[in-house]
Amino acid sequence: MTNRTNTSDIALQRRQFLRMGIAGASFFAAGGASQLSLAQTDAPFHSVKNLGPLQPPDANGLMLPAGFRSRIVARSGQPAAAASSYRWHSSPDGGACYATDDGGWIYVSNSEADLRRGGVGAIRFDAVGNVVDSYSICDGTSRNCAGGATPWGTWLSCEEFDNGQVYECDPYGNREAVVRPTMGTYSHEAVAIDMANDCAYLTEDTPDGGFYRFVSEAGMPDLDNGRLEIAAVVEQEGQKFIAWIQVPDPSAGVVPTRRQVPSYTPFDGGEGIALHEGVVYFTTKGDNRVWGYHTDTQRLDIIYDAATSSNPILTGVDNVVITPAGDVLVAEDGGNMQIVAISPDLEVFPIVQIIGQDRSEICGPAFDPSYQRFYFSSQNGVTGKGADGITYEISAV
Repeated sequence: MTNRTNTSDIALQRRQFLRMGIAGASFFAAGGASQLSLAQTDAPFHSVKNLGPLQPPDANGLMLPAGFRSRIVARSGQPAAAASSYRWHSSPDGGACYATDDGGWIYVSNSEADLRRGGVGAIRFDAVGNVVDSYSICDGTSRNCAGGATPWGTWLSCEEFDNGQVYECDPYGNREAVVRPTMGTYSHEAVAIDMANDCAYLTEDTPDGGFYRFVSEAGMPDLDNGRLEIAAVVEQEGQKFIAWIQVPDPSAGVVPTRRQVPSYTPFDGGEGIALHEGVVYFTTKGDNRVWGYHTDTQRLDIIYDAATSSNPILTGVDNVVITPAGDVLVAEDGGNMQIVAISPDLEVFPIVQIIGQDRSEICGPAFDPSYQRFYFSSQNGVTGKGADGITYEISAV
């Protein structure tokens, strides 16, 4: 089994991060010297604006733009790496990538299995993209749905059930996962870290779910001390703004978190979330909307609504990832089994489609550190069962 880097020691990472200060934060979050600058616009996935139309399905059943190819890197129940005894988990869901010291990277993926059979798995790639290791970084949890990467190099895995928690995991496999109860007890979906404002934004996957903000008391990356707030939307001069109200009991010992603040605004099935240049993008599957929250002004916009869009090809909105150029990529839970891009000028177009897997959903979209490769999973594969999940890689020919 490949030796795993010690870079992931969470305590060490946090001390290093704090010493670096905010000026170095983006460098550390980007994976250090092993990741391309976000300004390097010739990377295949720096922008998806001009990828072109989808071509007929390839041998793996994926419709891709011309000039791209796919490979399967893992199947549920099978070892992802020949040298590893870890069998890739069932029901793969949210995911992210992390750079390694040898020029390779790691893709982490949640398992949405229930009854404490969930958790998080990881695949390690070498500098040329060979799979060299796979292992668990969290186990004994339930319905690990989406989550979010932190700038200090950890993965926040979110449990999606009424008593769900957030677990901070080490992608490199050297430290056990740690629960972060101050981030609330509820049906978690996803989380995005906002270093500039020392907070994290979180979604809740229920029809009357809240949109939350955890504010770190000592400043990020401290996730143990702080307050949990829930959004109440107010209208001023035809625009929507968010007022944040503290949740009295984040542990939900007696009353569910969202019920503790009567004036909160329900969001219909909160799903994926990501932050880009001061805007928090998140999806709500109940009404097929993509939202944009401006952290500086607290304004809330609807950037896509299937009910009113002139090109309503995006339905079943779920996980979100954003390119360096600002394209918001949304994976479909059902729909046409596509990953659909919303460009900065609000053009809507597909970049991937899976054929023959109508009883599945697309999960875990993530780019490798150099934006040369793109990863995602089909949670239920061809059979429609979580035990048959498939994880893919897309790259340029």
